[in-house]
Amino acid sequence: MTQIDKSKPVLVTGANGYVASWLVKKLVEDGITVHAAVRSPEDENKVGHLTELEKNASGKIVFFKADLLTMGSYKEAMQGCELVYHTASPFFTDVKDPVSELIEPAKNGTQNVLETAKEVKSVRRVVLTSSCAAIYTDAIDTVNAPGGKITEQMWNTTASIEYQPYSYSKTLAEKEAWRIAESQNQWDLVTINPSFVMGPALNAHAPSQSLGAVKMLGSGELKMGAPKLGVGVVDVRDVAEAHLKAGFVPEAKGRYITSGHNTNFYEMAKVLQPKYGDKFPLPTRPLPKWLVLVFGPLLDKTMTRQYVKKNVNIPWNADNSKIKRELGIQFRPMKTTMEEAFQVLIDEGIIKSSK
Repeated sequence: MTQIDKSKPVLVTGANGYVASWLVKKLVEDGITVHAAVRSPEDENKVGHLTELEKNASGKIVFFKADLLTMGSYKEAMQGCELVYHTASPFFTDVKDPVSELIEPAKNGTQNVLETAKEVKSVRRVVLTSSCAAIYTDAIDTVNAPGGKITEQMWNTTASIEYQPYSYSKTLAEKEAWRIAESQNQWDLVTINPSFVMGPALNAHAPSQSLGAVKMLGSGELKMGAPKLGVGVVDVRDVAEAHLKAGFVPEAKGRYITSGHNTNFYEMAKVLQPKYGDKFPLPTRPLPKWLVLVFGPLLDKTMTRQYVKKNVNIPWNADNSKIKRELGIQFRPMKTTMEEAFQVLIDEGIIKSSK
């Protein structure tokens, strides 16, 4: 059991990220001083939304410049912190060089932060933002899992540099984290393993795979139909709450699947229909699998025939009972998550009504 002192600063790496921004918001609203480690603390476009958060909060944000691939660059930001949140990691599925764009920043960045935590004697707990991608590769893996659902006991064994390199990068990074955690006894490690994170962004103009998916649903790209691509969905605010609890609940331990809903892309589009269907070209039907097999690879190079076969029209199922039981997390309805994510993109002029 690890009791964290809330009067001490808390380090958040990649503090301007999609999930991290909501975590920082929760921390400063709780009166905590956040050491926000980012690559470009001087870039108002990247950190302006965080300085806005601070204005109405009782806590404060202190910015530090740090980079995943610069060894030791987090040491200054970590000084005096009992709790370290390592959220910084690239999330892109379409990459030219998976080693330099995904694997090195994910694995080496984790090594950088956690090895530094061994040197900074104030650190008592590290919370790592991992992913369900470190547990499974394809929806078919959840079907074939014992009991037909993935659990925290499982690891991804089928991703590689060639196939689903993002999932491979998250697996390597989390395994590296556990290896380092086991090499010392100064701090404990807790990992949050979210499924596909959706919901309103605090900085809607930052590049984001999640917001890209919402934009695709509303822009007309999928007006012919959306594939029943099996995924888990979780609200970004619930993921931030999970991080908060993982840091401050003394009994928190091990890995936590953080996923609110077992669903698919067609169902995600369908919940937007009642509110937005008359003004936006949302998909109204599921795409047949044969059509996705034929045209998917032409439209998106990550939609290979292998990927389509293992994910389209395949149910996705995860067991989220551990996080509910141990951290008391309750998940928002998917309709709320999708509508509020969509509304932010409308308000920011990123998607425009077709009528």
